[in-house]
Amino acid sequence: MRQARIRPTILNLPASRIRAVYNAGQGIEGLIPLWAGEGDEPTPAFIRDAAAAALAKGETYYTPNRGILPLREAIRAYLQRAYAVDVPMDRIVATASGMSALMITLQCLLEAGDSAAVIGPIWPNGCEAIRALGAQVHDVYLQQQEDGRWTLDLDRLFAACDDTTKLIMLNSPGNPTGWVASEAELKAILDFARARGLWILSDEVYGRIAYGAARVPGRSHAPSFYTLAEPDDAVIVINSFSKSWSMTGWRLGWVVTRPDLAEAIEKMTEFNVSCSNAFAQWGAVAALNEGDAYVDSLAERYGRAADLVYQALAPLPRVRLGRPEGAFYAFFALDGLKDSLRFCLDLLPKAKVGLAPGIAFGPAGEGRIRLCYAASLPKLSQALERLVPHLK
Repeated sequence: MRQARIRPTILNLPASRIRAVYNAGQGIEGLIPLWAGEGDEPTPAFIRDAAAAALAKGETYYTPNRGILPLREAIRAYLQRAYAVDVPMDRIVATASGMSALMITLQCLLEAGDSAAVIGPIWPNGCEAIRALGAQVHDVYLQQQEDGRWTLDLDRLFAACDDTTKLIMLNSPGNPTGWVASEAELKAILDFARARGLWILSDEVYGRIAYGAARVPGRSHAPSFYTLAEPDDAVIVINSFSKSWSMTGWRLGWVVTRPDLAEAIEKMTEFNVSCSNAFAQWGAVAALNEGDAYVDSLAERYGRAADLVYQALAPLPRVRLGRPEGAFYAFFALDGLKDSLRFCLDLLPKAKVGLAPGIAFGPAGEGRIRLCYAASLPKLSQALERLVPHLK
């Protein structure tokens, strides 16, 4: 009798190593979790209150596939304020999380036999979403310099694009590296993609979390395709409410892209999730319309946290770490480390600090550890005191 089977491609996808550490750490009293990409403060009250008010009013029904009109209008107004760009409504789709935006976009663009050039190390879900569709990943890894800074070799990126390549994926500011692409690098990638007829998928969920020289002069954001791409360019910018508004559990994001792809994403949203949560979208409206000061304060705090982590870890003889330029992660190499997953699991009962193993971000991440410094500064200081003796 013939046996019903699951697609081998899906069975062969690796389970999350970050989740493995997360699961092992459950129930350890006093543990400080720095493994996930989120802080330890709840979503601001003005956002929660807006969602609660919408729920009390009965906003519990289906919504348009593209998201409610007030949310898309708020996204447009936010982009005008923060990035000084006017994005027409037909280019905006609100989504049920940044991850959903990423997956649905890839479903619209890739199929078996295609490939994507991906600048890494990168958040693992991006590469695995590509592989889940039967496409191939051409990894182009950032290079870490002697001072710990990460750099991109554009020639290697362009050489990785062959006849099967349909898109280039990047995440800047980057998870896990803290790398921020310069405007010159983004322009070079855009020119190459135009010449070759490639899509660019730019994950900019940390776009407002950039420090010092990594920001566009006079602006409160990192270099962005929002300001560089033309409306008819084959560029997709993905954003999320998770990071800059402390809304990880809300599962809301958005896409800005060419109108024809926006229409395709709208269609595929119906077949994936139908629509985003109604009352949560009203919370997101408040986040965008009332949250500018909160976003700025959060970015400032994360900048101080980056300094704190760098000052504590960079001087250690076994550690190689450059000061992060954006996002909220320290991705440090540890001399002699061969099994980062085992190290993080062993660290749980010893130091009572939860970290993410570098192997979670692909083979280039082995020998490294990711520390999320989005926790409150007192808690972060306590975690570093516990951690340093185990890194010497």
